[in-house]
Amino acid sequence: MSDVHEQPGLVRLDRADNVAVATTQLVRGRAVSVAEMTVSPRADVPPGHKIAIAPVASAEPIVKYGQPIGLATDAIQVGDHVHSHNLTDHHVVSDDLSSLSPPLPPPHVSRMFDGFHRPDGRVGTRNYVAILSTVNCSASVCHKVVERFDDERMKRWPNVDGVFAATHTTGCALEYHGVKHQMLGRVLSGYANHPNVGGCLIVGLGCEQTTSGYLAEHHGVVSLYAPDGKQLTRDKGTPMLTMQTEGGTRATIEKAEALLEQILDRANKVTRRPADASHLILAVECGGSDGYSGLTANPAVGVVSDRIVACGGTSVISETTELYGAEHLLVRRSRSPEVARNLLERIEWWKEYVGKFGGVIDNNPSVGNKAGGLTTITEKSLGAVSKSGSTALEAVYQYAERIEAAGLVVMDSPGFDPASVTGKVAGGANLVMFTTGRGSCFGCKPSPVIKIATNSALFAAMGEDMDLNAGVVLAGEDLQSVGEQFFEFALRVASGESTCSEKLGIGDHEFVPWTVGPTL
Repeated sequence: MSDVHEQPGLVRLDRADNVAVATTQLVRGRAVSVAEMTVSPRADVPPGHKIAIAPVASAEPIVKYGQPIGLATDAIQVGDHVHSHNLTDHHVVSDDLSSLSPPLPPPHVSRMFDGFHRPDGRVGTRNYVAILSTVNCSASVCHKVVERFDDERMKRWPNVDGVFAATHTTGCALEYHGVKHQMLGRVLSGYANHPNVGGCLIVGLGCEQTTSGYLAEHHGVVSLYAPDGKQLTRDKGTPMLTMQTEGGTRATIEKAEALLEQILDRANKVTRRPADASHLILAVECGGSDGYSGLTANPAVGVVSDRIVACGGTSVISETTELYGAEHLLVRRSRSPEVARNLLERIEWWKEYVGKFGGVIDNNPSVGNKAGGLTTITEKSLGAVSKSGSTALEAVYQYAERIEAAGLVVMDSPGFDPASVTGKVAGGANLVMFTTGRGSCFGCKPSPVIKIATNSALFAAMGEDMDLNAGVVLAGEDLQSVGEQFFEFALRVASGESTCSEKLGIGDHEFVPWTVGPTL
């Protein structure tokens, strides 16, 4: 957020902007000031919405963040409300890589948190036990097993954060090792081997495409069988049960319950120990965005992203359909032409993909986004990309691909929050920061989700769901300082402090793998 000038009622984000953002309800005819000018609204303007501070001719660009966010569809006068009735998206993706200028690495920062050290060298921020279904047919069994491990029973394993079931709607009726099958396999493998998962049990039906053999051969999930309920003796491997082999629903539930106790005993032996913050993989997400998202919460998370990278960790931004319109900013920061081309290839893939169904990539923003003041996908994306901070883009990953690079990376995903976060967690994200202006309520076991309100009214109205309030930026607090406070909170959460979502028990139903391809 560059060159912010604020007066009561309005904020301008860049000297080049011809619109300002209302920070309170503007009333027609009641003058407000911004920078060195006074503006008299020609209509009522809701909070978070845009008002013209310079005349704009029809078909000329509307500028916000110092960037064009679309074209005026009518002549716009100073004081006009600028929104869907007089603004349309107009963005052309450029493949020009001549402007690549990756920034220098930030000065190293040495910070620590208390985490769970895993045999593969990764460090978890939580210690969960997971039950994964390979196919929808075994989903009910997984949930029935989890029901048997209530809070009272879990007191037996004080070092375990809980047991959760990750179930889904597919696993069969798909091409063997086709794109859809591979995507699901990456998600299941990512959760089974996640640093926040201290033990895992996989339950299948027995005749599906996503068999234990497939997961072992193509996705590195080492299967471990414990027939006849015998004690687990190996430290590595994932127990797998199939309902058809075990004798049906009831028999599988009983067997799974016995195995889960043994898995919990093993997971309970691991306790928190100091770890370098370079082990943090932060997933940044925005949902239910509003006109304040790109002013307050998203750039504050960008500060956290920069700090994580400075520590040697990783920050993951996704939602490719909500990078469209701002992709040129990430292209410019790409480490190499190859990284830039990978990002542009994903943008082009999405344009082609949605076109197959008669859609266009700029159908976004949602109804709620528009009610909050966002008009075009370019405007939304320019605000969303600020979650990435200011460091170089190091890599672009396919959905749910394991993240190996340190620094800022992109993971391809849809803009649908549960699917987007599921992919990043499958990739290894052990911490999530999620901004919202409308009030999204979200959790994602096994990774803690820090919810950040873009405005103080939302924070007051939904305080039980919101961990942090970025609305203080509008009240005059320094953005960098607010971001630093958020970073310190993130370290405390990584060390075990509970988030609002965790206190409310949210996170059992947000496992939503994104898969592309037909159901056969």
